[in-house]
Amino acid sequence: MQIFRCPACASPVYFHNLACGCGQEVSFDPDAQAMVAGAAHCANRDDIACNWVAEQGGLCRACAMTETVPDLRAEQNLPLWEHSELAKRRMLAELARWGWFTPADPGARPVFRMLSEETLHGEADVIMGHADGVITINVSEASGAVLAERQEQFDELYRTMLGHMRHEMAHFLFLRLAELPEFLADFRSLFGDERSDYAEALQRHYDAPMEPGEQYITTYATAHPHEDWAETLAHLQHLVSMLDSGVASGLRLPEIPGEGYDPYREADTEALISRAVHLSIAVNHVNRALDLPDLYPFVLTQPVREKMALAHRWLRQV
Repeated sequence: MQIFRCPACASPVYFHNLACGCGQEVSFDPDAQAMVAGAAHCANRDDIACNWVAEQGGLCRACAMTETVPDLRAEQNLPLWEHSELAKRRMLAELARWGWFTPADPGARPVFRMLSEETLHGEADVIMGHADGVITINVSEASGAVLAERQEQFDELYRTMLGHMRHEMAHFLFLRLAELPEFLADFRSLFGDERSDYAEALQRHYDAPMEPGEQYITTYATAHPHEDWAETLAHLQHLVSMLDSGVASGLRLPEIPGEGYDPYREADTEALISRAVHLSIAVNHVNRALDLPDLYPFVLTQPVREKMALAHRWLRQV
C-alpha cells in the first residue's frame, strides 16, 4: 500500500487515517488514489471509521457493496465489522490500481454479506465463500482469539481477514474474466477443468488432503481448479502489495528499482515475483533477529510462478 500525503501540510498519511496530525480531516479517493480534504464523508465514517469519499447514496464505493452487516445488537460485532471492512477497502483499493471497479470498468460488482457467528439470539453458523457474485465473510475471524483458533484448526498460519478478502474476491474475478474470449481455454491449460464436480472434489480434499508439491501454492489449492485459481491469485496480490508497501516505505535493495517504481504497472510477472521474494528474504532476516515468524513462508516453484503469470496477465486486462 502507498503512503499518502496530507493535502494541507504534506505530512505522511496512512491508508486507515481519518485525519492528519496537523488536524486536517482526510478522505480516501479511490479514483485519484490520494487522500483529499473537503470531500463528502462516507455515511459509515462515524460507525466503522470508513475514511473513503461518499458516492451516490451517501455510502462510499466499498461500503455500497455490503448488502448485509452483522447483528449490531451484539455489541462485540461492531469492531469486528470495522476491522473486516478495512480489509475489504484495502483489497478494493489495490485492485483499483489495475482498473477494477473504477468508473471506467463497466463490469458487474460483487455483493458482500458481512456476518458474525455471534448474534443477539445466540451463535450462528457462518461459512465463508462465494456464490454467483455474492461473497460471504465471517467477521468473527477479525477477532484475534478466533483467528488464532482457526489458524491452528486448519493448519493455516497465514490465515488472515485480508487473505479471506483476496481469496473470495478471486472467485468473483473468475466470473468476470470468464466472459472474456480465450480466458477459459488459457485457464484450463494450467489450472485444469473447472467444470469438474466441485462438491465431490472438496469432499475428497477434506477426507484426504494432498500435499501441494511442485504444482500448487497451498494444500487447499489442490482441492479443485477454482480453489487453485483463488489461492494463486490471492498470493499474487499478497506479493504485489508487499512489494508496493516496501517501495512506499523507502526500503531499497539492489534487486528493487528506486523511487517511482510502481509494482501495479509492472507487466513482467517473473520480475515482480523475484523482487517480492528478495524483499521477503530481507525482512525475514530482520524478523529472525527478534524471533518473529517469517514474513512470507512459501516456496514459489516454477509451475506456481507460471500460474501466477497467467493470472497476472488476465488481471491486468480490465
